Amino acid sequence: MVKGTPAAAGKPHDRAGKLPEGAGKLPEGAGKLLPYFRDSARARGPAFWVGLAVLALAVTLSVVTDSFATRDNLFNVTRNFAFIGLMSLGQVLVIVAGGIDLSVGSVMGLSGIVAALVLEAGYPLSWGAAAGIGTALTCGVVNGALIAYLRLSPFVVTLGMLSIGRSLALVVSRNRMVHELGPGEARLVALGGGETLGVANPVWILAVLATLLAAGLRFTAWGRHLYAVGGNEAAARANGIRVERVKLGAYVASAGAAGVAAVLTIGWLGAVTNALGQGYELRVIAASVMGGANLAGGEGGAFGAVIGAALLEVIRNGLLLAGVDPWWQGTFVGAFIILAVLVEKLRGRRQ
Repeated sequence: MVKGTPAAAGKPHDRAGKLPEGAGKLPEGAGKLLPYFRDSARARGPAFWVGLAVLALAVTLSVVTDSFATRDNLFNVTRNFAFIGLMSLGQVLVIVAGGIDLSVGSVMGLSGIVAALVLEAGYPLSWGAAAGIGTALTCGVVNGALIAYLRLSPFVVTLGMLSIGRSLALVVSRNRMVHELGPGEARLVALGGGETLGVANPVWILAVLATLLAAGLRFTAWGRHLYAVGGNEAAARANGIRVERVKLGAYVASAGAAGVAAVLTIGWLGAVTNALGQGYELRVIAASVMGGANLAGGEGGAFGAVIGAALLEVIRNGLLLAGVDPWWQGTFVGAFIILAVLVEKLRGRRQ
């Protein structure tokens, strides 16, 4: 009988081609880093990745076109997205609370008409702005009361207000353009169309309001209640949160943001028609959703809404610079809404 060598008998796998000891293993500590990077990516949230998309798209457009990175174009891009960003700040509150506001465009148009008519009648800017924003807040109270206290569908109520607001804008304006803005016209134009330190004034206003809203959502009981209502309304009610008041406040804030945007837009344009804000509903919702707001409620943030608005405007501007027919913009907005909801759905399944 042939006996194997001691090496062969004692170590049957010790032969030529054997992997060195420790081969195939991650370096010490790497196993802990991978979960860290994965958890960090999740913690950053959609707003972080949308912000990277805005930056990447801006760099790409700067390379492939000669006009994107010019001062005038960047000034126009930032000013244009500021109006949608302001409205998105209000919309994100409604979405976080588990609702939806389809009326923001019409509320913007109605409040803009009211503000312009008051100014045309010779009243000062403060009166015109108060009348316009007050009209918007009234629409928000109606929406919020019907949804929160009568428990009607947010979709149905705000869709109805969309039609009512646009109709009232036609009635009040008698279907005419208002371009005489009275003694406060110069100040209004400077507010909405002027600049400070090379940045459009609406952008500064957006930055201040977004910062205040982000702090309120993060550090106040009001913010925690808003997320609680959107995340689980029954549990929020059981814990003593006044759900109806929280919902009412969200719709009032959404309408108020539309009113502020209307006043600033009048200052930028120097005139107003009843078509002001038409079609803005989808753009505002798209900006909020792309910035991380979950249409199911309970998720979203102020800076995410601003970043979503910036992405929409950069895409719109890029299409114009590329010579794409502007009628395609609605297709891109709708596609991004669907894509954002799909990504959120997949992310929810993984978690």
